[in-house]
Amino acid sequence: MEAARAGEQGRGFAVVAAEVRSLAQRSAEAAREIKQLIQASVETVENGSTLVDDAGRAMGDIVHKVTQVTELIAHISQASNEQTAGIDQVNTAVTQLDDATQQNASLVQQSSEAAASLQHQAQRLAEAIGVFKTATV
Repeated sequence: MEAARAGEQGRGFAVVAAEVRSLAQRSAEAAREIKQLIQASVETVENGSTLVDDAGRAMGDIVHKVTQVTELIAHISQASNEQTAGIDQVNTAVTQLDDATQQNASLVQQSSEAAASLQHQAQRLAEAIGVFKTATV
C-alpha cells in the first residue's frame, strides 16, 4: 500500500518486493528439497552401515566355520594315517599267516608222502612175512 501512494517509485519497490517474495518462496522450497535429500541420504547411509555390520558378522561366521572345517580335516588326516598304519600291520600279519600256511601245507605234503611210504613198506613187510608161515601145533 505504501508503494501505491509513493507513485512510480513505489511501483518499482512493489516489483522488487514481489521478486524478493518469489525468491524467498523458491529458497524455502529448495531448502525443503535439500532437507528431504539429506534425510534420504542419512537413511541410505544408515542402511549401508547396517549392511556392512551384517556382512562383517557373516564374514566372522565364515572364518569360524572355515577354522572348524580345517580342524576336522586335520583330525580326519590323523585318523587316516593311523588307519594306514593299522592296515600295514594287518597286511604284515596276513603275509606271515600265508607263509605259515604254506609251510604247514608243505609239511602236510611231506607227512602224506612219508605215510604213503610207510604204508608201502608195511605192505611189503607183510608180504615178506607172509612167506614164512608157521606151523599149526
